[in-house]
Amino acid sequence: MSTTMAEQFVHLHVHSEYSLLDGAARIKELVKAAASKGMKALALTDHGVMYGAVAFYKACLEYNIKPIIGCEIYFTAGSRFEKGNRKENPIYHLILLAANEQGYRNLMKIVSTAQVEGMHYKPRADYELLSQHSEGIICLSACLGGEVNQHLLHQRIDEAKAAALRHKEIFGDRYYLEIQNHGMLEQKQAETLMIQLAQELDIPLVATNDVHYIDPRDAAMQEVLICIGTGKSLQDEDRLKIETDQLYLRTGAEMLERFQHVPEAIRNTAEIAARCNVELQLGRANLPQFWPIPPQQTSNSFLRELCLDGMNLRFADSEQWLNDTKIRQTVTDRLNYELAVIEKMGYEDYFLIVWDFIRFAKERHIAVGPGRGSSAGSLVAYTLQITDVDPIKYKLLFERFLNPERVSMPDIDIDFDDERRDEVIQYVAAKYGDEHVAQIITFGTMAAKAAIRDVGRAMNISFQEVDRAAKLIPNQLGITLEHALNQSQELRTAYDGSANTRRLIDMAIKVEGMPRHSSTHAAGVVIAASPLTEYTPLQVGSEDMLLTQYSMEHLESIGLLKMDFLGLRTLSILGRAHRWVEEINKKQVNFHQISDDDPLTYEMLGKGETTGIFQLESPGVRRVLRDMKPSNFEDIVSVLALYRPGPMEFIPKYIEGKHGKIVVEYPHDSLRHILQDTYGIIVYQEQIMQIASHMAGFSLGEADLLRRAVSKKKREVLDEERAHFVQGSITMGYDELSANRVYDMIVRFADYGFPRAHAVAYGVLAFRTAWFKAHHPIIFMASMLASVAGNMRKAAQYVDECSRMGIAVLPPCINNSGLNFAPTKEGIRFGLAAIKNVGTQAIESIVSGRREKPYLTLLDFCKRVDLRVVNKRVLESLILAGAFDQFEGHRAQLLAALDDTLEAVTKWKKERDDLQIELFGFEEIQNWDVELPNIRSFTMTEQLEHEYELLGMYLSGHPLDELLNVLQGQNFDSLIELYDREEGYKAVVPVRIASIRPYMSKNGQAMAFAEVEDRIVRIEAVVFASTWRKCSTTLVKDSLVLMLASVQKQEDEIKLIVDDVVIVGDEPIEEMAKHVDRLRGQAERWQRNKGATKSSPPPRREVKDAKPTPTQKIFIKINEKLEQPTILAILQNKILQHQGDLVIVLFYERTGQIVALSEQYRASPNEKFIVEVEHLLGKGSIVIK
Repeated sequence: MSTTMAEQFVHLHVHSEYSLLDGAARIKELVKAAASKGMKALALTDHGVMYGAVAFYKACLEYNIKPIIGCEIYFTAGSRFEKGNRKENPIYHLILLAANEQGYRNLMKIVSTAQVEGMHYKPRADYELLSQHSEGIICLSACLGGEVNQHLLHQRIDEAKAAALRHKEIFGDRYYLEIQNHGMLEQKQAETLMIQLAQELDIPLVATNDVHYIDPRDAAMQEVLICIGTGKSLQDEDRLKIETDQLYLRTGAEMLERFQHVPEAIRNTAEIAARCNVELQLGRANLPQFWPIPPQQTSNSFLRELCLDGMNLRFADSEQWLNDTKIRQTVTDRLNYELAVIEKMGYEDYFLIVWDFIRFAKERHIAVGPGRGSSAGSLVAYTLQITDVDPIKYKLLFERFLNPERVSMPDIDIDFDDERRDEVIQYVAAKYGDEHVAQIITFGTMAAKAAIRDVGRAMNISFQEVDRAAKLIPNQLGITLEHALNQSQELRTAYDGSANTRRLIDMAIKVEGMPRHSSTHAAGVVIAASPLTEYTPLQVGSEDMLLTQYSMEHLESIGLLKMDFLGLRTLSILGRAHRWVEEINKKQVNFHQISDDDPLTYEMLGKGETTGIFQLESPGVRRVLRDMKPSNFEDIVSVLALYRPGPMEFIPKYIEGKHGKIVVEYPHDSLRHILQDTYGIIVYQEQIMQIASHMAGFSLGEADLLRRAVSKKKREVLDEERAHFVQGSITMGYDELSANRVYDMIVRFADYGFPRAHAVAYGVLAFRTAWFKAHHPIIFMASMLASVAGNMRKAAQYVDECSRMGIAVLPPCINNSGLNFAPTKEGIRFGLAAIKNVGTQAIESIVSGRREKPYLTLLDFCKRVDLRVVNKRVLESLILAGAFDQFEGHRAQLLAALDDTLEAVTKWKKERDDLQIELFGFEEIQNWDVELPNIRSFTMTEQLEHEYELLGMYLSGHPLDELLNVLQGQNFDSLIELYDREEGYKAVVPVRIASIRPYMSKNGQAMAFAEVEDRIVRIEAVVFASTWRKCSTTLVKDSLVLMLASVQKQEDEIKLIVDDVVIVGDEPIEEMAKHVDRLRGQAERWQRNKGATKSSPPPRREVKDAKPTPTQKIFIKINEKLEQPTILAILQNKILQHQGDLVIVLFYERTGQIVALSEQYRASPNEKFIVEVEHLLGKGSIVIK
């Protein structure tokens, strides 16, 4: 009997990682562990939230365990609306479990209402809320934090009885008194009283373990998580300590042993589990209905009417449309086909809802993007003006967006002007009701470096050791600590060589990937037919808008309609530029009337002059554009698709094919029409679909399923699809060898293929921004600067671009500047908001004071503005930033005269307000002035320093200009380019020392920390002892220096580790050019010997230099088992870590395929590279010959 009872035990009080920074059990591992212990059911009761409910439900189904969805809510015995202190209105715990679907909905309502109405320290429910939504819910009195337990512990027996009876009154026979035993004295005391209370009140008992982790060894992990959450370390005496290591997933036998004196408490867990039967409706769409539908219409007929009207509007100006019946028939047939698919799938309302809010945005002149993602392949979306991309013109496939042979929710992502996106969301919320619309939650997780830093702080490990470990992790998106240990030999050495580092990394591996905090998804909005609490629990998000507690993935599982409202800075730039063209040039820009073969635009792109151009402004893309010389829109689309890790290696082949330097080859001649625009390369996912359709006779829906299947790289799936493809090809008249060869090519490119619809849509946006820059350069650059007014690094970069373009950037001016940057006939005028210490109220006062006439003097200005907001600090900032330069006197004089001016204004205001003023004549007083003192002006260095301090950049010139002029045409880096370089890159940079601070290291070595700058950026540089010894006497503030340094990256920032310096003064400035080649040579020798740089050096400025091609090559063999995307990505990373001169040839053992990698993937055959490749791919996998 005991064995049976033990086997029947069910854990009903369980926390997962979604009890944020408290629960240390990952849901999947938790359910797997329960299954391995033979448990037939399991509950999830996270603190105050239901974040993990859907993931838990799915995991339970996978492991054949009954899921019990619950929550350990926070509860107040008073009113949830009261906000008193916690002593007077304590917060208790209470376990609620959903017994059926009604209980599940009620549980979501209780949890949501507690978050929205009861938030005070914690999201609190109260008796009123429980009474309203108790149906279908089983209630347990909870742990020591429960109301009944708290009264018992403090010997308030009557209050404990009253609380228990009140809960029993609400929940009836669904209320249980909960007992726990984790070896804590308080629990033993409470248990004795609880058993007596249960007998006296006839309330059943239930035994639980307060599960927070799976294994007792994970107790330390929970302590670390709590320290991370509370900002404490394990050594802090006042930290929250858990006085037990027993909060783990006990077996039924262990629980029975603990509670053998009350076997009914064990038996009742099975009874409760039997009463809980919730089935979530996964995969069933719960779509809202669009309204209002016109009388006598349905959603389907109204959608069709809108599309037909839109079709005529879209194609009305096309000569082909007017003159070619075949074109009209093609478009009409495509539209009818898409509408039939949409109707069959039941998505008419979805398209109407999107059409409606985009119509709202356009009517209010909110810029909307031309399209995003696969939805640009829909003609319905194009005719509704949801997208601005003609899918027939650009050969886009509807099935890539909505596949009639695969049931899936449509996904239309929309880009809006990022400054006005919220207006569209507010419109949707107002139209469909606040209860029906919410933004979507997302979770910030502890990635590899963040986990190291968080754990290091919690474990009180020295900053230096933590920082070193974090920096040894390769800068690779999504890298895990285990992969980092395999990739970075230095990290592995640190791990093996230091007990502290090992402890740190071992613990970081345990917490890595766990959710750290919740936040609002950048774009996701969900709309529901019924109130959202019928489908998902809610909480309050940003700006008081509701936020779902289920993440996007789980909302889709339960069938809710998700839409992405994305804010895109580029659209605010174009929207502002549009308005300025209308205001200044009295013209309107209509992009639909602009040819996409505009010569001026392509000339600019071919020169790589793309600073500020959407998706095309990185240094790497600029280099590609200069080599490619794009001449048509397809080239822009291809650059966007190819410039990514992986397909980048095909860019040289594309360029050579475009310029006729190679004979373009096709996998089969019949595929020429599909691949000719990309010179024989499969660039797009749609090309894979077209090949499968043309060669194997697949429908486009089947072809999309093939594309999805092969991209997953599962061997059995690949083999199955190969047979399908080959058989189809043979049926279509192809031979088996050709079919297999083409299939191999599809498999190879499936990882690399990019959605053509997305590339075309973003290509349209890239072309529009490029056209604007080419045709309205001043207006475009002014709009660019206005968009980054709060980011001085980007602003400085765009000011530098204006200088290159010959556009004057005019200093701020109290008579001509507004809030932000603005175009003028003379150039671009700085906005007053860009000046440090000058706030919006001060600017409003300045603009208001000059409405009738301009300011004439400093005194006149001070008399006409509100000096309460335009105070002395603001005035000093305005003077030093040059905003008064049009007045008599230089900046030093105006600054010196400021106190006298303010005193004169005070006196003038007093006399003006005097009742006797009418007797003396006000005009005479107005003509007063303040004499400017006869003092020297600021030196140029002083003036520039003031500008940098207040504007974040130099305007009157730059201290580095003289050196940069001498170095013109030389092979050096700029600081802004280093942000795109990888960790360890050796840079040669001309800089000015903005500040320098000598420092004595712990081992008694003299070194220094410096701030260095060029025209655009100011960053930190570290000069270690070996370098500092050589230059400590001459490397001083304001020095102009040519520097060799290694790039160190930390998140979005960089700093330099200085290896060598050449200082102007030590060497004549005219001689500095020769030192660039010497330092670059040092960098390249270091690269060859150490193999540590991940990026090639920059091109010589305006100078081409050819490199010899070595005769030796590196051959790398990849066997079948290791032919995996993860392994190949690691190999790619190692090649980039060890760049050199030798060509790399890959031999795929499974297919016999031989691939010579492009020039950018040449490597150095050093011993470290060979060892690392053999460690990854096996002994004998690399040969140099």
